[in-house]
Amino acid sequence: MKQKRAYKYRFYPTEVQKRILAQTFGCCRYVYNWALRLRTDAYYKENKRLYYNDMSAALTQLKKQAEMRWLTDVSSVSLQQALRHLDRAFLNFFEGRGKYPVFKKKRNQQSATYADTAFTWGGKQFTLAKMADPLDIRWSRPLPKGARPSTVTVSKDRADRYFVSILVEEEIKQYEPSAQSIGADLGLKNFVILSTGETVGNSRFFHKDEKKLAKAQRKLAKKKKGSKNRAKARRKVARIHARIADRRRDFLHKLSTRLIRENQTVCVETLAVKNMVKNPKLSKAISDVGWSEFVFQLEYKAEWYGRNLVKIDKFYPSSKRCFDCGHILESLSLDIRHWVCPECGVAHDRDVNAARNIHAAGLTVFEACGEAVRPGRVKARSGKPR
Repeated sequence: MKQKRAYKYRFYPTEVQKRILAQTFGCCRYVYNWALRLRTDAYYKENKRLYYNDMSAALTQLKKQAEMRWLTDVSSVSLQQALRHLDRAFLNFFEGRGKYPVFKKKRNQQSATYADTAFTWGGKQFTLAKMADPLDIRWSRPLPKGARPSTVTVSKDRADRYFVSILVEEEIKQYEPSAQSIGADLGLKNFVILSTGETVGNSRFFHKDEKKLAKAQRKLAKKKKGSKNRAKARRKVARIHARIADRRRDFLHKLSTRLIRENQTVCVETLAVKNMVKNPKLSKAISDVGWSEFVFQLEYKAEWYGRNLVKIDKFYPSSKRCFDCGHILESLSLDIRHWVCPECGVAHDRDVNAARNIHAAGLTVFEACGEAVRPGRVKARSGKPR
């Protein structure tokens, strides 16, 4: 089965290309914010919904105004794609998958999307619309043979690094079926504890650079607003944030790929991270660990490679339940890492016991209803024991 997959590379634009990209980013941001304001006013003041076709026709009229002719200096395809992104954001909001769209800011990450009519692909080089020279891309890995890119997204992060994301449709080879399955308990002291007893430590990427980041932020706060020194200090802070995010993302990708490759079925617990970060003592550690991103990577990689992912309901008492006899404790505080079952007398490591319970519950639910769902999707949620 063919899947759409994005390949992301870093590239180094020339000064002319930087100027063209800056214009494109600004125009896309302006069109997105302009359309968001129109749709918001129409919805709340006139109780009327506007859609992509309405905004596309309005954009055509906007570009005809004398004071808005600067919008014609960039590729019209990127402006239309900005309207499509806003339409998708509204659709996600109304269907409960996301929050209400917000205005884009100049200092945040900038991006522009080019459809296949707005770039030239010669098999080795990309040339975007309005540009005479191809992009100087660092090909860290090759594109699939015979791949035909459908869209190209160019982005610039807050550390002033440029990236190009190339979307292609390819046949992803699935892994050979495996008889192994595993349960994973997510934690803070150790990032993940597996039902086999293996523990993967928490690297605490933010904590390692926290002092360096705080020092850079103090220097930034002392710089005069609008000065070149303040811009330099802002980039230094952004580079530290980018280093933290890159290392965390690399760690999560390597771990999630290993678990999907080695196991046919992976069982994980469902965590309400948005509620957990409200804890004033643990919010920083929870935000640093990256649980949500890890589970998200397991989901789409399981679908790509023909594996199964089972999510256990967040109310399932995996830590308080004895794996050997099934006895459930009335309470178990976080500071207790080892406990002895009062029924059978078996001594438990809190995290390993939880991982084994998650594994057993996930397999039970999957065997009951997993055949009706195609691989890769979240199979089921086990209910709270009675």
